[in-house]
Amino acid sequence: MATTPRTPTSTSPTPHGVHSGWLGFAGVLGVLLGVFNVIDGLVALFNKDFFLTNSGRLLVFGFTAWGWIWLIVGLIQIAVGVGILAGQTWARAAGVVFAALAMIGHFTFLAAYPVWSVINILMAVLIIYGLISAPHGARG
Repeated sequence: MATTPRTPTSTSPTPHGVHSGWLGFAGVLGVLLGVFNVIDGLVALFNKDFFLTNSGRLLVFGFTAWGWIWLIVGLIQIAVGVGILAGQTWARAAGVVFAALAMIGHFTFLAAYPVWSVINILMAVLIIYGLISAPHGARG
C-alpha cells in the first residue's frame, strides 16, 4: 500500500507567522541602545567631568539636562525594544521615532564623546533599517 504525501491546507503563510531576522536584530539593538543611553544619562548626572568639551558645554543644554534626557529616552527605548521582540506593531513605529531622536541627540553629543556618539548613531541607523525593511505583520 503506497502512501501519498500530505499537502498543506494553505500554502501562504499567515501574517503573524512570518518571522523576520531584521526585527529580532532591531529589537536586540533597541534594547542595547536603550541600555547605553541609560548609562550615558547616569554618567552625565553623576560624573560631570567624564564628558569633556573645549567650551565646557554641549551644543544645546547642559550635562544635567542631557543626563535626564538620556535616562528617559533610554528607559523608553528598552521598553520599545522589548515590544519589538514581542511582535507589537506599535513598537515598530515607536522604535523608528526613538531611534531617530537618539540619533539627533547623539549628533549634539559629538563634541563631548565623538567615538561613542558615532557608534550610537550607527546603531540607531541599523535599528531604523531593521524596522522599516521587515515585511508588514512580521514578528521578531
